[in-house]
Amino acid sequence: MMMKKIGIIALDLDGTLLDSDKNLSEGNRAALERAAEAGIEIVPTTGRFYGGIPEVIRNLPFIHYAITINGAQLADTRSGEVIYKAELPWDQSVEILKEFDGHPLIYDCYQDNCGWMTESMKADIDTYAPNIHYNRMLRDLRKPVPELKEFLAERKLGVQKVQFFTSDLSFREKMMEELPQRFENIAVTSSAYNNLEVNQLYATKGEALKALARHLGLEEDATMSFGDALNDLSMLRSAGIGVAMANAEPEAKEAADYITASNDEDGVAKAIYKFCFVEE
Repeated sequence: MMMKKIGIIALDLDGTLLDSDKNLSEGNRAALERAAEAGIEIVPTTGRFYGGIPEVIRNLPFIHYAITINGAQLADTRSGEVIYKAELPWDQSVEILKEFDGHPLIYDCYQDNCGWMTESMKADIDTYAPNIHYNRMLRDLRKPVPELKEFLAERKLGVQKVQFFTSDLSFREKMMEELPQRFENIAVTSSAYNNLEVNQLYATKGEALKALARHLGLEEDATMSFGDALNDLSMLRSAGIGVAMANAEPEAKEAADYITASNDEDGVAKAIYKFCFVEE
């Protein structure tokens, strides 16, 4: 067998590499192992912070880099070196959160690679995040503070992401459209049907993937990416080969070069074998 010129495979996790039960299938694991043995960097690329990545992924021995928080950070997982980062100013983050107050939702933020949430909002997780997997992540991975905006104002540190989960989908659509008009240098996206995520303009999976290619001395077209949601669009467009899952949002399919099988059908493995290995 002979490899094509792919040096990096960037993989969204939820809805892409992981199945609907958040498991890594044996088929996908085997494909990743084979690609890693061939010298390809396997890079989890997620909206989560690093500590929120499932252990089954973090413990893979061939994972050397991770793109987290939608691209707000790219780090070497062995040394902890931060290779790329793009954060929101704390005061802009507070102003954005004020836009959400008074609406039926809960919000949180990522700062210092941790999730933070107003404690009264954490008590409302069941109402606004009924999906069992998002519900569990919010419960397990958000540290409660008395009031999030006051917490950010006291610390005065950069913010990696702010997001909300809502029962008012029309408000979500309104914010998707209006926030980029009201605030400078932000990227607005989503990873679930009822959430909205705000990052710094260059905190995208696509920008972080390009930064990793530069770091490794690779051309951008020597990259391959997989995704299913709106926060994957930038890397699907910027990678040499962008692959959307069969279960992907329509926008992700449109942005991709190829559509593979679903996340419950080893779609990642099938595309890796198709594009990274060819008959001699």
